[in-house]
Formats: sequence, C-alpha cells, structure tokens
Amino acid sequence: MIPKNEPPSTPSAGGPLRPWGEPSAPQQSRAPDQAQHPPPLPPQAGRWRGSGTLASIVFAGLLLAGVLIPAYRDISSPGAWSYWKDFLGSPSMTASAVSLTDGRKGLAIEGRIGPAAASWFRDRLDEARLTSGDVIFLSSPGGSLDQGLIMGAVVRSRGLTTVVGRVDSGGRPQPARCASACVFVFAGGKVREAMPRSALGVHQFTSTSSRSEESASDLVARTQQTTGIILDYMTRMGVSPSIMQAMTASKNIRWLTEKEAFDLNLVTARYAGS
Repeated sequence: MIPKNEPPSTPSAGGPLRPWGEPSAPQQSRAPDQAQHPPPLPPQAGRWRGSGTLASIVFAGLLLAGVLIPAYRDISSPGAWSYWKDFLGSPSMTASAVSLTDGRKGLAIEGRIGPAAASWFRDRLDEARLTSGDVIFLSSPGGSLDQGLIMGAVVRSRGLTTVVGRVDSGGRPQPARCASACVFVFAGGKVREAMPRSALGVHQFTSTSSRSEESASDLVARTQQTTGIILDYMTRMGVSPSIMQAMTASKNIRWLTEKEAFDLNLVTARYAGS
C-alpha cells in the first residue's frame, strides 16, 4: 500500500521554498540602520588600506626626488646659468644683415663667443635666410672653444663663405680681427676669403678644470684630448695640420701674416667684395 504524501507547503509571496511538510519560517525584516549602513571593515582591513596609501605616497616622493634633484644640480651649476643667461638674457654677440655689391647676402657677427653662441648663431642664420655661397663676416676676440667648433660646423653644413671683417654704420664691410676660438668659426667656411688689413690670430689651447683635486696627469691627458679634437676638426675643414705648430708656439695671440694663412690653407681666396 502506497502512503499518501502531502504536497509541499505553499511558499508565502516572495518567500523561499521550504522542504516538504516543513512550515515556512516567518520572514524577518532588517533593522533600518542595518539596511542603510554597511557593516564596518575589520580592523585588519583598515590597517592594510592605510599602509597601501602610505606606500604609494612614499614611492611617488622618491620618484619625484630622483627626477628633481639631478635637474636642480644641472640648472644650479655655474655653466648652466651662464648658458641660459647668454641664450635668453643678453647674448654676447651681435648680428647685422648686409647686402654685398656682387649680389651676395651677408651676416656680420661681432663679439665674444659665449656659452650659448652656437644656438644663438643658428637662429640668426635662419632669420637671415642665407644660402650656399653667402657670406659670414667675423669680428671676435674668441671665447668658448666648443661653441666655436660647433659654429664652424654649422657654417660648413650650409656651404657659407667666411671673411674676417665687420660692417660699419653705413652697411659697408671693413677690416677686423678674428682670434682664438673665432678662427674655428672662420675655418668652417667652404670658401675662406682674406680681406685686406684683416688678421687671424691663433694661440695655444690648454684644458683646465675647476676641480682642485684633479691630478697633473689628468690635466695633461685632457689637454692632449683637446689638442686631438682641434687637429681633427681643422683637418676635416681642409686646413693644413701644420697649423698646430703655429698654435702651440705661444700662449699669447700670434697674428698670422697673409702668406702664412694661405700656406696653411686657412685662407683659400681673396675677398671678392668691394
């Protein structure tokens, strides 16, 4: 005989299903404050969250310090301040545009070659829109060695002609002097013209250091390195290596005669203007 089983109890509206024959438990409503506010985090979870935030702050601080400290050291060095003063403040050189009677355009550069002279020089060339064969007039006592080398390389890359001279108030080229680092700018000319009564002056270059603890052997090594750089540059510009003999002869300026300048191939032509 098969026993009769009772059907499962009918759930109340929205209530959970219960096992067969088991009465449904009355549904309890949550207290209002429990429905509105979630239970607090365990004390351990709060500690982990605070530690993660602190670690992020510390890491960001270290990262920022790693960037700012070297940057501060760079901009606070005397060389950096001198560069920005020369580039943005009061440039040590001046530039004047000139038109020659033979149809060429020219740019007259005058003054000491400062620590930012190369960047300044590029900007003046762009403004003047000189093309290959146009003339750069140079009148300078010298200055920064590395800036002079860069300026000379820029002159060569643009196929410009160099002349030792300046421009008077009437825009007429006049004789001038170009010495020390200025000679490297002059040597960059694809054609290097000799203006009558102008002069080129060379002297001995040495490498000095602001570090008092640098040994004499280190100073000699750096001087030899500088000499090698100069010799390589002059050779690439087509100047005779014998110019190093004229440079190393004296620490004082030695003014080359016109014949010496031609013999060294430092000058390659006579001034074509008038």
